[in-house]
Amino acid sequence: MSAELLYLSNADVQELQISPRDAREVVLASFRDNASGRNIGLPKSVITAGPSSWFISMSSASEANNLATMKWVAVVPVEGNHGRPTVNGLVCVSDYKTGLPVAVLDGNSITLIRTAAISAAAAVYLAPEAPANIGLIGCGMQALSHIDAFVDLFPSLRRIYLLSRSVRSAERTATVASEKQLYPIIVKEPDTLLSESDIVITMVPPSPGLNSFLDARLLPPSSFVSAVDGGRSWRPETLTSFDRFVTDNLEQYSSPVDASGRYVESIKFQDDLVHLASCPSQPAAPSRALFSFRGFVIADLALAHLALQKARALGIGTVLPR
Repeated sequence: MSAELLYLSNADVQELQISPRDAREVVLASFRDNASGRNIGLPKSVITAGPSSWFISMSSASEANNLATMKWVAVVPVEGNHGRPTVNGLVCVSDYKTGLPVAVLDGNSITLIRTAAISAAAAVYLAPEAPANIGLIGCGMQALSHIDAFVDLFPSLRRIYLLSRSVRSAERTATVASEKQLYPIIVKEPDTLLSESDIVITMVPPSPGLNSFLDARLLPPSSFVSAVDGGRSWRPETLTSFDRFVTDNLEQYSSPVDASGRYVESIKFQDDLVHLASCPSQPAAPSRALFSFRGFVIADLALAHLALQKARALGIGTVLPR
């Protein structure tokens, strides 16, 4: 085993052009492997550095992929610095059998791809068949990744509703959606978006003084919500309007969270993606399904494995001495 590290920068990861379908398939495979005991992902370890600042570490290991990874993420907003991402991460990779470090990947694009892939993986089992409309609440970088993931999964999509605090980000997302043959509709309030969307993705970041503002009662009877924000944007008293409550991993998460990050004790998850991916079952009747998650690290490992395979095949990345 070479005592060298392969470094993949953010630009390198983007150059790999990992397709939404490949990302979704390897993420689903990682959840199946977890169900069969072929990988393990530990809960997040968090250092709070301020009201909206955290340092987060997540560890995983996969016998199936012959890798072990540690993902390190810093969430540190800097007021007035709009050109720098708030979330920054690295993925450190070791060989499963020898323990030797083999690679370091910039984690920003990996995180964007894996988050959208988890949402899409859950939609495979929970979303209505042939949805026509999708609504995005929050129009940051995650919105762009979710457009890619859901256009690939559901060619039936025709319209996209967009709600953002920033007009500029909404317009940028609308332009990208148009390029994907979706008709964009920018809204100023959430009610129309909720009532017209078969699929809703909520990506509202934590912030001091945030108030939950989304009413689940407005959703169509058959609809799918992926709460990338853990559920903080949804009014807790309306969550009982959902028929199904699902997360990525029941061992790590028991309930959605409210605007302050506390668990909504009145709601308990009924199922998780680990089970759905290994023993898929479809509801007998149309339902409102909430998939609320905050990231299971086995998905990051799966994407790191895929990225390394493609990088080695294409000769992308920088080899560094240890």
